[in-house]
Amino acid sequence: MTQVSPVPAPGPWVENWLSPARYAVYLTAADGDRARALALYEWNTALACAVLRDLSHFEIALRNAYARALDTTWTGTGHWLDDPGSPLRAPLIRVRKGRRGPRRRVDINDKTRGAIDGARKRYGRTAPPGKVIAELSLGVWRYLSTSAHEKTLWVPHLHHAFPPGTHRATVDQLIGALHELRNRAAHWEPLLAAPVALRTKDLLTVTGLLSPELAAYIRHTSQVGPTLDRRP
Repeated sequence: MTQVSPVPAPGPWVENWLSPARYAVYLTAADGDRARALALYEWNTALACAVLRDLSHFEIALRNAYARALDTTWTGTGHWLDDPGSPLRAPLIRVRKGRRGPRRRVDINDKTRGAIDGARKRYGRTAPPGKVIAELSLGVWRYLSTSAHEKTLWVPHLHHAFPPGTHRATVDQLIGALHELRNRAAHWEPLLAAPVALRTKDLLTVTGLLSPELAAYIRHTSQVGPTLDRRP
């Protein structure tokens, strides 16, 4: 009969694994109880996984909705991923004030162009648009709804992804908050004080604008609520 080794008690190996600074966050939350601190870390990991699952569904819905909106409204000679005149590629200069320096002119499409070109480099110039679109991160799609893109992207193209009358600022605020949560969860940061329940409502709200059926599916299958209820 195979003997099962006992679970190691929390000791110095935990600090070596997580780092003293990271573990200290959980120790503080557990009032110094090392076993509970480790249980809190495991719970936090499970919560991050549940959050990322729901966010992955939203991310795919958002990028596909934006792609469809651009497919049906873009009238350039080339595909909107590659045409130099595309609102995702054409230089979009805005003046930004530095923290300690003077105002400077910034091309806010620079990162988007770079992300598209990076995907093209990986898959080749002849790769179908869907391959490139799937390669672009939420960070690319998230910033397409900002005020800087209102006239070039939202008004002529992206508002078609949402019901009539949807306000860009509302969409941008929700997507921005979800993007921030996604970054925290993806880097396994502590979610102990994060407004996860509120962000889940935000996710269902904006997903419901894209697809009420998908929002209902996420609501019925999400593990975020049950995981929140199991907090040690």
